[in-house]
Amino acid sequence: MAITSGRNLWCLCSSILLVIAASSASAETKLFESAQVTPAGEYTFGIEGPAADLDGNLFVVNFGKPGTIGKLPAGGAASVPFVVLPDGSVGNAIRFDRNGTMFIADYKKHNVLAIPKGNTEPAVWFHSDEMNQPNDITIARDGTIYASDPNWKGREGHIWRIAKAADGSVQGQIMVAPRAMGTTNGIDLSPDGKTLYVGESNSGQVWSYAVSGNQLTDAKLVKAFQPDSIDGLRTDVTGRLYIARILKGTVALMKPNGAVEREIALRGKEPTNLAFGGSDGKTVFVTQRQGGFIESFRTDQQGREHCLQRGRC
Repeated sequence: MAITSGRNLWCLCSSILLVIAASSASAETKLFESAQVTPAGEYTFGIEGPAADLDGNLFVVNFGKPGTIGKLPAGGAASVPFVVLPDGSVGNAIRFDRNGTMFIADYKKHNVLAIPKGNTEPAVWFHSDEMNQPNDITIARDGTIYASDPNWKGREGHIWRIAKAADGSVQGQIMVAPRAMGTTNGIDLSPDGKTLYVGESNSGQVWSYAVSGNQLTDAKLVKAFQPDSIDGLRTDVTGRLYIARILKGTVALMKPNGAVEREIALRGKEPTNLAFGGSDGKTVFVTQRQGGFIESFRTDQQGREHCLQRGRC
């Protein structure tokens, strides 16, 4: 009788553990539910430019003070210092190429900085006095960098194309565009690399362009949000856009045709930018200007950039 009772108790405990495990797994995989992942106040008001490396570490600019980069280790709950940028430089965006090189938009010094994989010493990759301020960047499969370059006072902007020439030098120029742009801000490519999406903060509009060398053609208004209500944007492997709705406190998940699938509610109300990370590229990290912290949510598709880094796209 005692043995039978013990077996029954063991079976009951096992069943309970299985239910708890299943509930935990369900909670972990719940989509589009955001949670704060770092303490408030770690980053300055200029918290921006999140990007994840191949090991799942997340990097964010302006950790503790301007001109720094913080690192949130994979699975970590607090950021640690990663690097201090050259004197006078302040980062606004980070991206990784397929070789693991980190590129940083240095808006104060009109640079794009580069830190090779395994290194912590930033070097100037490209500089131009003609730049207003490189704000956000995205990287194509072949390593070409596209940088938004807003003139906030003039409420207009450009897109720069920065790439290696045949002689190995890095060349950059303002792309020819079919229309006068507003304050160019968030920027990313479609999965096939043929379309460039650009958010204009002053108008709240998201535009798409066909990319042809140094020319942007076939301008299309994808979506018009309220003026001054959008910041960074990213695309996933299906081509959907994730747009930080600063001052609204959401991330808009939008199809390439402009149809908004959902507005993902966030903990903070001033999201500046976002990035895909995690082991499968389906965790979206969001930088919050309000409170200076990072939050994250799970989505159902891998990020374009995450897939590209791994050579699968």
